[in-house]
Amino acid sequence: MWRYHADVFLALSKLLDWFLSPLSWTLLLLVVAALLRRRARLAWALAALAFATLVLFSNDGVANALQRLGERGVRSSFRADVVYDAIVVLGGIVDPAASRASGETQIDEAADRLLRAYELLRAGRARFVLISGGVGNLPPGDLPEADRLASKLVQWGIPPGQVVAEGSSRNTRENAIQSSRVAAARGWKTLLVVTSAIHAPRALGCFRAVGIEPDLLAVDFRARDREEGWLPRAMALSRSTDVLRELAGRVVYRAVGYAR
Repeated sequence: MWRYHADVFLALSKLLDWFLSPLSWTLLLLVVAALLRRRARLAWALAALAFATLVLFSNDGVANALQRLGERGVRSSFRADVVYDAIVVLGGIVDPAASRASGETQIDEAADRLLRAYELLRAGRARFVLISGGVGNLPPGDLPEADRLASKLVQWGIPPGQVVAEGSSRNTRENAIQSSRVAAARGWKTLLVVTSAIHAPRALGCFRAVGIEPDLLAVDFRARDREEGWLPRAMALSRSTDVLRELAGRVVYRAVGYAR
């Protein structure tokens, strides 16, 4: 039953992701404008709104303001005097399509999650690292993200016995559930969750919802001290979309009890 509800939630979240994109809003407005073309004034108004939506969220200033909002209040609770039982690195770091195409693990802009965990392990600040993250509907023979990243750490010199991969989770809720099971089975008490700043509030909420209160190391901060310009940019549209989806995800996770 738990798996069924998880599958339904995952499917609905993918659909919600599409509707939370400013580009999707633009397309929907243009479609409605085309359908109402006989009502010229309303159609033109909708087309103008579509154009304004695209320009607004493609603006670097708007994207940066949203990023600041998403990262506001995020504080790390990492304790430099503690040797943690395990560092928990949350997935969302690997580009699976690019990895399949190239035959090599392709790490995206959230690479700080893995790099900071590597640095802490090398410095002796943790006994183990748990990498939590899989991808649903993997093609036959493809590796879960956790396995790919575990191999990467071993290639960088981390002893294989220190690296644990959990490749069944498909979202942040399942990251927390599966990580709690691994921690209980291994007797881990002190955990440090490493994830991107924008993702940290939802991640911590999910771990708290399953009865774990880990420390946090927030990385991958992306809010800037100044904007790069005011002309529309595809990168700014992507940033706006990512933040809007994360903010909506926080609301939805709390509403359904997945996060506290």
